[in-house]
Amino acid sequence: MPAPDATRARERKAAAAEDRRLLGEIVARRPEALSTLYDRYAGMLLALANRVLGDLGDSEEILQEAFLQVWNQAERYDATRSSVSTWLVLITRSRAIDRLRSRRVAERTVHAAEKERAQTHASPEGPAHVFNQERRDRLEDELGRLPAEQRQVLEMAFYRGMTQSEIAEATSIPLGTVKTRTLLAIRKLRRALRADFEELL
Repeated sequence: MPAPDATRARERKAAAAEDRRLLGEIVARRPEALSTLYDRYAGMLLALANRVLGDLGDSEEILQEAFLQVWNQAERYDATRSSVSTWLVLITRSRAIDRLRSRRVAERTVHAAEKERAQTHASPEGPAHVFNQERRDRLEDELGRLPAEQRQVLEMAFYRGMTQSEIAEATSIPLGTVKTRTLLAIRKLRRALRADFEELL
């Protein structure tokens, strides 16, 4: 009778081979293979996302996004770097962390806006209010001078709290292009606004 450890090792090897076969079928655009892979790992990946986010609704969305990425990018899997299960974990964890960061940025943005509204309501015509409004107007004016593609990524980052990865996915623009456009836009604003730049943003 084979030793238990040897039996488990053979089972793990067979499971890994089956995962790779399923991924090959996904590359060939066979939806049933994705469904099988989903059934095999969805529970584990949902639990992982929920540990990061602490919200079942968000975690379920992350799970769907992760398998959509698998469907769209299965050909990028490299068997020499990780098992399929590890690859799925890395995709899910990365998306969950991006969502967590985006949520925190959005919460800080809302908090800052509420604080500003409270201060404005307390002293609507005070010198600080007038000065801040002038700076906001200047920022909006300089944003309007940016090329449309640079303005788009900057507004999505600052006003919608999106990470660069989320912007790339939402716009179907390569991540490197998003980073380049963001950098160019920030440099132009910095030159235009000089010392006020950090406070304005």
